Amino acid sequence: MCFDLDSAPPIPVIAGASVSHDDLVLTAAGGNEFAAFLATPDEPAKAGVVIYPDVRGLYRFYEELALRFAERGYAAIAFDYFGRTAGVEKRDDDFEYSPHVDQTTDDGVQADARSAVEHLRSLGVQSVFSVGFCFGGRASWIGAASGHGLAGAIGFYGSPTRRRGGASAVERVAQIEAPILGLQAGDDGNITADDNAEFERALTDAGVEQEIVTYDGAPHSFFDRKQEAFADASDDAWRRTLAFIDTHS
Repeated sequence: MCFDLDSAPPIPVIAGASVSHDDLVLTAAGGNEFAAFLATPDEPAKAGVVIYPDVRGLYRFYEELALRFAERGYAAIAFDYFGRTAGVEKRDDDFEYSPHVDQTTDDGVQADARSAVEHLRSLGVQSVFSVGFCFGGRASWIGAASGHGLAGAIGFYGSPTRRRGGASAVERVAQIEAPILGLQAGDDGNITADDNAEFERALTDAGVEQEIVTYDGAPHSFFDRKQEAFADASDDAWRRTLAFIDTHS
């Protein structure tokens, strides 16, 4: 897993911001029901974010992240991966996610993501972005190759070369239809500099607008308030995320 159970996004809360939030159950094509968490500003949002969590699926870190986006004027929806195998009920901290991760496929994850994208569009959102972490970082980039009509896809420490329920992001660059932002950890034991360079080269060769940023010395899951030593990397990654959304909206 990426974050400890008591971790939180390293993003300041905007006190007094007018936002609303709801627990949802959405239905994907094929009938799968899955849990999601929606956060919206009180004023209509033109840009929105679909949040792809890490391997634990939907839990409080990503609900908090959705709220931080909403405080800044974006509609945000974080969704769960495990409706097919674990249902839609809230889970406690002892949830054994690994067997459920092993049963995910790109087709299933992206069918659910498409439903989340469509829900944002039903609220009047015109530009939809994906933001993912670890398992979800890779899935966010795969989302850009899955026909969702995304305006951009952001991945934090996702593997561009790993096959997990489908072909790797590198293998699918020809299908990517949106600009890509990669925010990678320089001290990541499972994602190497060569992996990131291969992704950057493949995107460039495919004519995909992209920026792959590596934070030297930062560990996997550096984007966490508890990782005080990497606050500068987190601050820069958040700044780049917002700038990317604003640029491509």
